Amino acid sequence: MKKPFLLIFTTIVLLSSCKQKTRYTQNSSEIDTYKKVIEAYEKQNWGDLASHYANSAKILNNVTLEHAQTVSQLIEQNKEDAKLFTSWRYDPESLEYEMVVTDKSETWVNFWGHWEGTLKLNGQLYIIPVHITAQFLNGKIIREDGYWDVSKLMMDIQAMEANKNIQTEKTE
Repeated sequence: MKKPFLLIFTTIVLLSSCKQKTRYTQNSSEIDTYKKVIEAYEKQNWGDLASHYANSAKILNNVTLEHAQTVSQLIEQNKEDAKLFTSWRYDPESLEYEMVVTDKSETWVNFWGHWEGTLKLNGQLYIIPVHITAQFLNGKIIREDGYWDVSKLMMDIQAMEANKNIQTEKTE
């Protein structure tokens, strides 16, 4: 009688210990944290934004690891960018979040959204699809990779600057 009981008990313990961590979800504390990052960015609340990153976090927005920014550099860049726009935000209807745990047990939050910003120079609204993926460790972002195409925006800024220079030359 003891042997069947011991066998059943051992089987239950082994099966219980084999339970895997969720590998994919759209609800997690990490996603909640990343939603706060997006909100802080939209409100230009740089202190709150920084609070969600590890001190040694690497930021790779449209660059490779060798050109990564620190959180301080990211914030300074965002402050400079903000001077170019009368407003910016993510379209709330476009926002998507997911969390995945990789085969290496790394936790990443993926974000997709449509960034909208109105450029001061011409009053034009730019809508740019964005994908950002952020790696979390102990509740903090340790790496963030962002991908978006700003070529139309940059071409318009360059054209306006060139036109401004031509106008300046004509008046001199």
